[in-house]
Amino acid sequence: LNERIKKILQSRTSQIHLKPKTKQSYRTKMFRTRALLRTIAPLGDRVLVRRAAKETQTAGGIIIPADNAKDPNEGEVVAVGAGERDMNGTLHAVSLLVGDKVLLPPYGGTEVKIEDDEMFLFRETEILGKFE
Repeated sequence: LNERIKKILQSRTSQIHLKPKTKQSYRTKMFRTRALLRTIAPLGDRVLVRRAAKETQTAGGIIIPADNAKDPNEGEVVAVGAGERDMNGTLHAVSLLVGDKVLLPPYGGTEVKIEDDEMFLFRETEILGKFE
């Protein structure tokens, strides 16, 4: 009987050491490995936008450090949701298309990081305009 108990305890301790020590570290590792395989599709009337690169040189030729340069207020639409439903259930499609250049508000939007890309989710009503 004692030998059986020792074998059971040994097998359990070896299994315990294979797992990370805390649930937090286990969750973090799982989240990071899955992030490489994920894509994002906006829901409803949301639009995924990639902001334009920060300008580090003024029109006069003065070079500004990238940290001090302000975020540009324009971007490119990367993905678009299906649209929003009204009270009757009618689907109202989003008027923007993938690849459109848009004018963004200075603040707002939800920041989303996919791999190394930094993008923002906006509602269609939050976008100020579309460049043609």
